[in-house]
Amino acid sequence: MKNTNTKIRKLNDIFEIRCDADTSSFEKWFLLRSDVHWDNPKCDRKLEKKHLEQAIERDAHILDFGDLFCAMQGKGDRRGNKSDLRPEHKEGEYLDLLVKTATDYYEPYADRFLMISHGNHETGVLKYHETDITERLIARLNDRAGSNIMKGKYAGVVRFKFVLHGRTQKYDAYYIHGYGGGSPVTKGTIQSSRISNYASNADMVIKGHIHNQYSLTESKMKITDKGYVKLFNQNHIQLATYKDEFSPLQGWHIERGGGPKPLGGCWLRFFFESGGSENDHNPILKYDIIPTQ
Repeated sequence: MKNTNTKIRKLNDIFEIRCDADTSSFEKWFLLRSDVHWDNPKCDRKLEKKHLEQAIERDAHILDFGDLFCAMQGKGDRRGNKSDLRPEHKEGEYLDLLVKTATDYYEPYADRFLMISHGNHETGVLKYHETDITERLIARLNDRAGSNIMKGKYAGVVRFKFVLHGRTQKYDAYYIHGYGGGSPVTKGTIQSSRISNYASNADMVIKGHIHNQYSLTESKMKITDKGYVKLFNQNHIQLATYKDEFSPLQGWHIERGGGPKPLGGCWLRFFFESGGSENDHNPILKYDIIPTQ
């Protein structure tokens, strides 16, 4: 149901996404994703397409938190393996081809994207080849489709701001593409605890990189200006991947003892919850975290 007007802007050090709701029955969906590795043959593009089409059906907007590209087949990349090239990329001007073909692929969904940020694969290309393929993709999509996709850094803050009946409510999310290896036992929860220490005021934390998927809740407290102790929940959203490295049963992932990883992204659904009165004009903004299927 298309019942919101959604816009993104850069507000000092953060990205602010504003949604104007028309009624208290409002709901707004966002597709959160990371580590698509779109140009890798092991990327499950069928699953990705399914979720992109669902984003259109739900009038959802998309936030991509890095490693949209795999981009490991450039000259001098010691991780390179020519078997990890798709046929359309087995030509010269490899990095240019990645940008051109990705533009063609994502153009039908350009108006769904609000932000695409760097992952370690994109920053690696920037470091060794001195070209920002994320920025180039965004520029081409915005030019061709008239979209307003913004480029995020490796880490940052997204503020989800909602206005209903002239009243504004918000949730702040700290995001970081991620770091570390995500051990089979802890699955990256140690990083979540570390981030919670310095992103202590964020309502939620979003990260990718380690190709695991979960959400966990940290209970936090803060002192209000009026001297009250207020408790709040900080939700940590760990995003999975679209790259299936396990099913071939061979290659680097298998040789290092890697197991299967969950595939897909995560839906973030915002909605208003009434206090119970039919005439309640001040419903409270809530959200659900729902793994994609």
